[in-house]
Amino acid sequence: MSTNTEAVALTETRLIHAFHRRATTLLSEAALRPSVPLSALAELRDFLVKNLRHHHETEDHQLWPMIAAVAPEVAAQLAVLSQEHDQLDAALDGLEAAPSREDGDRPGLQRAAEAVRALVHRHLQHEEPLLLPALREHISPDEWTAFSREVVESSPTEAAHLIVGFLDQVGTPEEVELVLSGLPEPAQQFVPAMRAQAHAALAVLSGGTEG
Repeated sequence: MSTNTEAVALTETRLIHAFHRRATTLLSEAALRPSVPLSALAELRDFLVKNLRHHHETEDHQLWPMIAAVAPEVAAQLAVLSQEHDQLDAALDGLEAAPSREDGDRPGLQRAAEAVRALVHRHLQHEEPLLLPALREHISPDEWTAFSREVVESSPTEAAHLIVGFLDQVGTPEEVELVLSGLPEPAQQFVPAMRAQAHAALAVLSGGTEG
């Protein structure tokens, strides 16, 4: 497989996974931080629920079949990953139902957020040893480009600026630029404003620092 696939598919996948690890950890930590407004917690919670669901649904319905078609020997392992997605869905249901906007049940929100964080981190430990080699060995640059485009076009738009902020936290400027280059051309002009908005939001969530 070409170095282009190595540079794009693997970089995008690693950064998105790092962003999911970082975002789920941040919500779990921020839920019990008194300085964090409930509205900021609710925004991150809603963003995470929608984006994690979208991410694993695109894997189950698009990426896994694409890999299994050319590497049937990994189909059973991909099915196990999809079963873990089902477990994550149940945890996301719990997180979505956790109160955050009105009564301020921070401990309840934190417990639901921690359940999601633990599942996401464990799932990625299982997924990456299978997925990263499969991307390197079985997915062509054109296939990845088409898949990535569909993912971007169907991604939730709510609080989308947070994606830019999290990518900035987990990737180098060159890696982030590579990932964001997949955005539609009209959206490119909004990246600087999204970045500023995201960094301000993440500073509030992290207790006054952006790190």
